[in-house]
Formats: sequence, C-alpha cells, structure tokens
Amino acid sequence: MDIVVKSEELNSLVERHKAKGDTVGFVPTMGALHAGHLSLVEKARERADIVVVSVFVNPTQFNNQDDLINYPVTIEQDIEMLQAAKCDILFNPTVMEVYPDEDKRVFDFGMLDKVMEGEFRPGHFNGVAQVVSRLFDLVKPDSAFFGEKDFQQLAIIKRMVKDLNYNVNIVPCPIVREADGLAMSSRNVRLSEEQRKESVLISETLFESKILMKTKNIKEVINFVVDKINSSSLLRVEYFNIVDGDTLQPIDDWRRSEYIVGCIAVFADKVRLIDNLIYKNFHDAC
Repeated sequence: MDIVVKSEELNSLVERHKAKGDTVGFVPTMGALHAGHLSLVEKARERADIVVVSVFVNPTQFNNQDDLINYPVTIEQDIEMLQAAKCDILFNPTVMEVYPDEDKRVFDFGMLDKVMEGEFRPGHFNGVAQVVSRLFDLVKPDSAFFGEKDFQQLAIIKRMVKDLNYNVNIVPCPIVREADGLAMSSRNVRLSEEQRKESVLISETLFESKILMKTKNIKEVINFVVDKINSSSLLRVEYFNIVDGDTLQPIDDWRRSEYIVGCIAVFADKVRLIDNLIYKNFHDAC
C-alpha cells in the first residue's frame, strides 16, 4: 500500500494506474476506522481495479469545536487495517494540502440540508460538500463509496455530484452493525461501558417501530420511538424524523411516499449517535 500526504504524489500514482486502464474506487474517511469503513473498502475492491482511501479529519464540517478536538485519531491502527483490507493507496493529507486557500464556497442544496442534521448542525453539510468535492478533484475517482448510516449526507453528496457535473458514480453501502445491533461509528469508542450497553436501545427501538407501522400512523410511531429511547436515563433523542427518502422532507402518512426512511440522532451524554431505518423502499421491489 502506498501512503501519500502530497496531492502531487497522489496525482502521479493515480494517473499511472489510469494510463494502464485501471478504474479508481475511492473511500473518503476521517479515520478511526472500524468494520463499517472496511466494508466500504471491500465494496470498492469488488467494483474497481484500484482502491484509494483518504484519512482526513475535515475541520470545516464541525460546527462544534469540542467535537473536532475530541474526534479520535488512530492513524497507525488505520494503516494496519487498510493494509489488511488490501487498500492500494492511502491519502493522509494535512489541512493545508486539502485547503491551500480558505474555501469560501457556499452550496445550495435546496431543502435537503434544512432538516434533521442540517437543522441541528448548521454549516455541517456545506463543510462536507467542500471536502468531498476537494477530494474528488484530487483523487479523480471513477466511483466513490459512502455508508447509508449517514443517510442525509449521502443525499447531499448525490446532489453535489449532479450540481457540479462530476463524472463520479456514487455507490451507497448498507449500514454495518455490531452483533447487538448498534450502528458502527467512530464515536462509539467514546461511550462508557454503561452507555455502550444502553445505546443498543436505539436500533432495537427502530426495528420494533417497523413492525408498528402496520397498525400505527406516523405520528404514533414517532412518539413511540422518542418516548422509549428517552425513557433511558442515559439517552436523549435530539430528533427523530420519518421522511421521504428522496426529498428528506417529513411525511405524515405512510401512503405519501414509496420510499420512507426514519432518521434519528441521540445523545449519550456528550456523544452524539445517528442511525436510520428504511420503512419502505419501492426501488427494492423494482
């Protein structure tokens, strides 16, 4: 595995592979890798000849500076995991390498970034679009792989690719969960032992709510999820929205859409966890 920090060296390596006709798959990460990230690398290996993974903690997407300061950095462990996963190129740039000049771009995503994460983390998705577009410019991938756990982020990136006319195929990859159901996240390592056990309530409640959709309306399902998770003294729901999977706008009737997703953010003390559940997806039936 080649490990590079300079964009010039990255460009040289990628161009060398492309000259041979190789396709390039790209997995952007902020490090602190876990099995969820490695599943993206595995998907990239299946779909592309060369796999590039970036490890870069992007400062422009943190609206809470404490979150940036506390974000886990485990680059030595990340390198070992990527080597075992047969990553071809690791791009581990500095902030100055990604942003040689201040990125003042402001993106317009319509209503996609006005709800859920966008409501509670203002500026977050603009920072995501800045870094992903910048990395696309540097890596020049044929395809890029993103986890469905960050469901709203995935929608934003698809919109950005369309708006900026990138010739990059965005490949969504299913949520990877721990054996007990908790969605894998780099933030999970910050949970205390007691919080870690209690956080399973998030996925358990979401799975249970999918059964309830057969007999309950959307408002009742929302109330059930929020009330059950908030019944724990260790957890606090920040939001739980049931939305159209394409527009991300809240819906009030199961018949309103053929693609329905429940998205949730929960605090375990200061650790913020997100998850989602697809209630209905017409695309799966096609």
